[in-house]
Amino acid sequence: MRLTFFASLAILVMVLDARFRYADNVRQVVALAAYPLERIAMAPVDLFHGTVNYFSTTAALRAENAELKMKQLRAAPELLQLQALEEENKQLRRVLDAQQRLPRKSVFAEILYAARDPFSRKVVIDKGSQKGIQAGEPVIDDVGVIGQVTRVYPLMSEVTLLTDKDQAIPLQVLRTGLRAVAYGGAEGGMLDLRFMPSNADIRNGDVLVTSGIDGTYPPGLPVATVARVERDAAYAFAKVTLAPTAGIDRYRQVLVLSNEAKAPPPEAEHPAQESPKPKRQRKAG
Repeated sequence: MRLTFFASLAILVMVLDARFRYADNVRQVVALAAYPLERIAMAPVDLFHGTVNYFSTTAALRAENAELKMKQLRAAPELLQLQALEEENKQLRRVLDAQQRLPRKSVFAEILYAARDPFSRKVVIDKGSQKGIQAGEPVIDDVGVIGQVTRVYPLMSEVTLLTDKDQAIPLQVLRTGLRAVAYGGAEGGMLDLRFMPSNADIRNGDVLVTSGIDGTYPPGLPVATVARVERDAAYAFAKVTLAPTAGIDRYRQVLVLSNEAKAPPPEAEHPAQESPKPKRQRKAG
């Protein structure tokens, strides 16, 4: 009887709830009251899953980081080569632009290696007599004078730098027009401006260019900048140290200037206009 009663009561309650929805508020109150208990009961499970996710994510990030570092190391040589090629292309453009501006013929060359003599400052370039290179021709880059050709072979040439102890070049101070002669062999790859009077108008930062009086270097090419001027009343001459403008320690591309002037561009040919022939006048008979 009890079973029948409670079963009938349960069926009645379910039918009434399905029809009139009167137990929704009761369900919401019960669910709200039971939510903290549910969270407390699920806390160990959540902690376990969180720990597993943390360690798995950390392991995945470490593996991804190691893979990215490996890819970076593999791509580093190519990236460095790309940057070097980009800088070399910029240098080539500047050298070719300088070649177009020069009034003399020039030959483009690259430095192969430095000479083996430890007591001289020389380099070897990849152009020789087959390209018309001759001894004594000046060698420049896009910013200034490097030296001159001192020995020529069929396929290569030897260039003695301005900083060599046996080299001298006549210069002119761009600011004042003062002429002087610079000699190589100074310490640290510098130049000495010898026999300069103590009262000469020269100061730090002055730019010196070729004077052109030697017939080897064309006038106006940048050579060096005054790095240090030392004056002593006990000496008649000042000690002037110059820093070369150009140098082989940065780029490999150079220009060898010929002694021949560049041919002027051909003029446009215009068809000769025929002048009208004068008409013959008939003589009166």
